[in-house]
Amino acid sequence: MTKNKTNVDDIVDTVPKSNSARFLSAFNNIDYAIKTRYNFNRSMGFSEAVRKAVAFNYIVRKYEDDLIGYGRLRNAIVHENNDYVIAEPHIEVVEKIEKIEKILTTPPRALEAVARRDVLSVSADKSMREVICMISSSGYSNLPVFNKNGEIIGIANGQKILDAFGKHLLSGGKSETFLDSVKIQDILSRIDHSDYYAFANKDVTVEQALEIFHKNSKMLAILITEHGGAKERPLGIMTAADTMKMNKILENF
Repeated sequence: MTKNKTNVDDIVDTVPKSNSARFLSAFNNIDYAIKTRYNFNRSMGFSEAVRKAVAFNYIVRKYEDDLIGYGRLRNAIVHENNDYVIAEPHIEVVEKIEKIEKILTTPPRALEAVARRDVLSVSADKSMREVICMISSSGYSNLPVFNKNGEIIGIANGQKILDAFGKHLLSGGKSETFLDSVKIQDILSRIDHSDYYAFANKDVTVEQALEIFHKNSKMLAILITEHGGAKERPLGIMTAADTMKMNKILENF
């Protein structure tokens, strides 16, 4: 009778890893992720890399103090010459650094986790009456505006429309004129709307989206398209109101 040969690759290591092994694995993965993502020199110290990455990465900025502390802890528990472990970190520390590692190395994509997929848009030649009715009936206060060439030229925002309506009335204009003669493209042409929305490609992460909102307090919406272009069909949209949800996702990830 022939005995079945055991494949080494099929052997599952059931021995639990030590706290130090888990800590060092997470630490090294974070170190590698930060330096490769931002093209930092591999010989750069961990703390220096963290401080430099703060300017680019929301997660690194949020956990900066923790990461700097982990760098000191790594040096304290490992003998410099041969990586011999001389101490074991607490499980709470291990679980937290593993959480940060997960967010940094496998961050959730915003399109799946946050973005609204049913993107309601409006043509640039629509009257203000039509646009206001669309906003009211849909409950969405930020609608992408397309011109006749199929290019997104701005965002029809409820608050900005209200402001424009108020200025029209204060200047002696009639409400009927604003509602029926003014087009949404006319409103967009009167304001510098370039700071109020942004484009991102389909792979943008929740952390990256948060960073965009963080850097610009005027940002109304981020439109996700295949390659992040204005002439592409929107796959999803995120607004400033979604930032609380983004924070919660990252907190519980």
